[in-house]
Amino acid sequence: MANVEHRGPGDALGAGPAGGPESRTGAARVVLWLIAAVLAVRQVTDVLRTPEGERLTDLETWIGPEGVLHVKGSFYDADKFTGTPFAGLVLKPLTRSGEQALGWAWTFGTLGLVVALGLVAARALPQPVTRRTSLLAAPVAISLLILSLPVRNTLHLGQTSILPVLLVLLGLFAVRGERGSGVLIGIGAALQPTMLLFAALLWFTGRKRAAVSTGAGFAACTALAWAAMPRDSSTYWFHHLGGAGLGANPDGNANQSLHGMLLRFGAEGPLEIGLFLALSAAVVLLGLRRAVYYAKDGQLLLAVAITGCVAVAVSPTTWQHQLLWVLFAVVGRVGRRQSDRYMWPVAVVLVSTLPAKMMLPNMPVTEPIRDNVVLIAALAAAVVVPFLSRTHPQYRSPIPTDYAAPVPARWKWVPLVPFWRRVLTRPNLLLELLLIRVGYSAYQQVRLAATGGTISGGRANAEHHGEQVHAIERFLHIDVEHWFNHLTARTGWLEDFFNFYYTSFHFVVPLTVLGVLYARRPGDYRWARSALGFATVLALIGFWAYPLAPPRLMPELGFVDTVHGVQDFTQPDYGTLTALTNQYAAMPSLHFGWSLWCGLVIAIIAPRWWMKALGLLHPFFTICAIVGTGNHWVLDAAGGAAVVGAGFGLTYLLSGPRSGSRAGRP
Repeated sequence: MANVEHRGPGDALGAGPAGGPESRTGAARVVLWLIAAVLAVRQVTDVLRTPEGERLTDLETWIGPEGVLHVKGSFYDADKFTGTPFAGLVLKPLTRSGEQALGWAWTFGTLGLVVALGLVAARALPQPVTRRTSLLAAPVAISLLILSLPVRNTLHLGQTSILPVLLVLLGLFAVRGERGSGVLIGIGAALQPTMLLFAALLWFTGRKRAAVSTGAGFAACTALAWAAMPRDSSTYWFHHLGGAGLGANPDGNANQSLHGMLLRFGAEGPLEIGLFLALSAAVVLLGLRRAVYYAKDGQLLLAVAITGCVAVAVSPTTWQHQLLWVLFAVVGRVGRRQSDRYMWPVAVVLVSTLPAKMMLPNMPVTEPIRDNVVLIAALAAAVVVPFLSRTHPQYRSPIPTDYAAPVPARWKWVPLVPFWRRVLTRPNLLLELLLIRVGYSAYQQVRLAATGGTISGGRANAEHHGEQVHAIERFLHIDVEHWFNHLTARTGWLEDFFNFYYTSFHFVVPLTVLGVLYARRPGDYRWARSALGFATVLALIGFWAYPLAPPRLMPELGFVDTVHGVQDFTQPDYGTLTALTNQYAAMPSLHFGWSLWCGLVIAIIAPRWWMKALGLLHPFFTICAIVGTGNHWVLDAAGGAAVVGAGFGLTYLLSGPRSGSRAGRP
């Protein structure tokens, strides 16, 4: 069951020539450890700066002056403690500790457990791995753990959920001897009963003594708690069926288990219990079968991740701080092509570190997936994702990416990033869609943060900037907005056309261009996508640095909002869209910028002159629409053109000229 022999890190910095691969690896290792340290300090600082009463709330509920562990009755009378009786027995001595000292010790102790977890996980990577990977794995693992939602949630709540995970990994990867290994896992199971599934993994992979020791360790800890607290033990194991009836709002989104999902879908009573038991049995059988296979294949860490994902899925309640197992599934290799290898790791990292609302839009059609996205990821890892075995021919040698021949640049120092070569093969579609969604969600968050996190927070500053822009346009004699806006408002067909164009084509045309390029010109797709991404990031800087009120939100200038209707400026939030996004993110105009990007891409790539002409008509109609509807100043469009030009320029500087290939290969 154990992995093949682990290679030690050896000489960290190597003895190679200066500037060689060894020295670069050493420098990268130092940088990654610094990043891990900065993330750790930031997370601890964030917790300790949180006002008392808002930090370590679960710990306070348990062992604070009025905590449930102080009471003389059952721990479970107040429905605030959901741990096992053994967990209560372990925590109860802490009630005598000073509150302030305990908070600091708990926070730093939890961080120490996270560091230990990262070190053990890095050492447990399926072999063989390169020397570079072995040196860099530990700081990367610790950084990902600190960034993950389960660890952040654990630190803020003062939870204990990292300890069972660490005990399991120590038992499987650090302790010599099956008896000691099983005892550690048994103690972890006494804290979180679904960890008993690891006993089955041990048994079916030939470590039967360790499996028996796991059961014995669990039984001993549970018996100790029963002897010390018989009433609490009886309440937990019999009245609440092993904790299944504990916890408030089991149907809330925080409960990422099959039981919670079924409750959110409206199932209840005997039907819900029957469905839960049937689905759990299927997940356990399929998941453990896969875990045993990968353990025998030499991928023990992946087998452990799969077993952990099964455990969180079949547990009656699985809170966010108990979902670390999903992150460990990142070690599995998926896909035969090199371009597909990043899809699964990126998806796992995003699911583990970002809120669900950033993964999927807040729409009714996506609600069933968004509310269960972490559970879906755990189920996918447990029973669906086709991880490659180590004997598969593409495990170590995936089908390589097809690169275009480099095109000579005018300047010898271009490209600045020589390893960024032009790829001809089509990128992974799921990965592209995922990154586009997350990128757009980040774009929305930055737009909102530009005014302090509220829609109307920057109104005064934005209106002042609007007056500045209006004055500059009058000086340049390009202040045509008022005239054209009123012409549009009093011309019915023109108003209808521009309103429709403004609200409909902003997303449809760029997505269509990207879709056509992805299907027909993969090499040009990557070039165009990079330019669009750079332009959007530069625009976000503009939104942050210069909040600007559009003409329709300048009440003294008499503009007509043809799209949203009359605005009530006496209300903090006004207009149809003010509840959705920051209306003062006007400079630069991405409405015009994205349309100009579409026009330039079509003009450069389209094979027919009339196609090029149609492409260039889109930015022309867009600037007419944004000015005619009162949504942008003329200078906003100039700003949009500037960031698009800079986006194409950065793409050229970093990766060189586009290959000019007529078509990429799939």
